[in-house]
Amino acid sequence: MNVSLRQLRALVALVRTGSFTQAAVSLHVTQSALSSLIKELEQSLGVRLVERSTRSIGLTEAGRGFVPLIDKILQDLDGVLGGIDDLKALRRGVVRVAAPQLMACTLMPEVIAAYRREHPGVQVRLSDCAVDGVLARVAAGEADFGVGPERGMGGDMAGETLFEMPFMVVFPSDHPLAELPRICWSDAITHPFIALQGQFAERLSLDLHGALREITLNPSNEVTFMTTALSMVSAGLGITACLPYASSLVRLYQLQLAPLHEPQVLRKFLVYQRSAATLSPAAQSFREFLLAYVASHHWGVAGDPTALPTQASGSRRP
Repeated sequence: MNVSLRQLRALVALVRTGSFTQAAVSLHVTQSALSSLIKELEQSLGVRLVERSTRSIGLTEAGRGFVPLIDKILQDLDGVLGGIDDLKALRRGVVRVAAPQLMACTLMPEVIAAYRREHPGVQVRLSDCAVDGVLARVAAGEADFGVGPERGMGGDMAGETLFEMPFMVVFPSDHPLAELPRICWSDAITHPFIALQGQFAERLSLDLHGALREITLNPSNEVTFMTTALSMVSAGLGITACLPYASSLVRLYQLQLAPLHEPQVLRKFLVYQRSAATLSPAAQSFREFLLAYVASHHWGVAGDPTALPTQASGSRRP
């Protein structure tokens, strides 16, 4: 049995209009073409569906049982096709993104808000998690993609650089470091240093010691979240270091942010997704928007609201 959608739409249009002429106009075909479609359908089914007379058009018993079912199927199909068009046109959709807690409360809300202004029908669901939980959530399919610091990846994961930024020192406005025109790591480590637990402190210690043997990072306290570290700095319990994208949070705590020199220690953040996964139109759109947004926006650093520190010669990479 060879039945086409054109034939089915022709039958439904004929029943709705009650006229071959009007049905043909609604489908943008000639009347003879419409008549041919109805005949082809009846031949394929092996039954008469339409009773034709000079005055009216009616349905046979087979047609009366057939048309309501076909009408419902075509409505459902049109709804599905319309939904796909909405997804492609970004009139609706859902994006799931995983990001570390610090990025989730600084950079990501800013990007999501800007994206929603352009695509209000798309929902972006942000999942904040520990740094080392980003890859796990992407690998498990809990997020379409994730953003996090550079980590080792297996063959089932792909990554694209989002940005590479240097560490900045954070301190209260009345701190002795505020008097220095140029702050080096050797200056910073003479004060109580509050670091994040895990790879943050470990990798930072290795980077500093590898660049200058005489520099050893001995944190006075290690905490889980940067918000805790900033609260402690605000209370006068020490200083900390973070990346420039967190400058909005630093300002919220009324703290100062300044570049750290000799050595300049960089951190690279990537956008991660499963190698075999195909992103939805909404997820692909937001991913591209995120990359473009970061490339074109800057966060205020060291009194300059328009520029981030640039990589200097002799920079130390993680």
